[in-house]
Amino acid sequence: MLCPECRAALGGPAPRRVRPLPEPPGLPVVHAAAAYADEVRATLLAHKERGALALAAPLGAALADAVRAGLSRTSGGYPGAPRGGGPVLLVPVPSARGAVRARGHDPVRRIALAAAGELRRSGTPARALAVLRQRRAVADQSGLGSRQRLENLAGALEVVANGARLLRGGPVVLVDDLMTTGASLSEAARAVTSAVYGTQAREEMGERNAGSRREERNPVYGAPELAGAYGAGQVLCAAVVAASPDSFGIGRN
Repeated sequence: MLCPECRAALGGPAPRRVRPLPEPPGLPVVHAAAAYADEVRATLLAHKERGALALAAPLGAALADAVRAGLSRTSGGYPGAPRGGGPVLLVPVPSARGAVRARGHDPVRRIALAAAGELRRSGTPARALAVLRQRRAVADQSGLGSRQRLENLAGALEVVANGARLLRGGPVVLVDDLMTTGASLSEAARAVTSAVYGTQAREEMGERNAGSRREERNPVYGAPELAGAYGAGQVLCAAVVAASPDSFGIGRN
């Protein structure tokens, strides 16, 4: 499906850390498999806009490489095993519902599923978890500057009902097909963190109000303890297939 040039562009140099300038507040460490140019740009657009669904496999493999690069910089014990902490959760940045309807598919979710499969085959427990959604309409991002994109997306994402419980099943890696200003990933990180810690705070308050106590010989651990022990529900990093060439600045990696 891919020409040799496109395959080489996607799987060529090792994924690198990327940083947009200006860097939005709350942006996790991001790794990208390739620069958004030439063959990589054509491949992403063919998958996203022209329905070349078979491209999800090579794009997912490239995303999996970026996820591995990000995990290698964390202290959570990945790749290799959970020590009871659950699989790595790949949480895709959601597309607008109208865009999904127009395209006939959700390209980022499809790539995330392919990346999770690639990670599992190489020995890293992983699962794609599409728990983010847009809670309000946003303007088209094309043509907006970095500050305008931040304002456009501020508070735009939320975790679906019961999603916070699912997020506590393992450490979180946010994923997207493309990063330009980083505004989408920054907002996704805010939404995940807010949902997980909000749920934990409510549970802790409920325990205090109920005056519950754990038996010394038979402890039952809840979300706060598990999150602290294994990074469950915490955003470890982010990974994308491609990023704008400017974000690969030599002096900032």
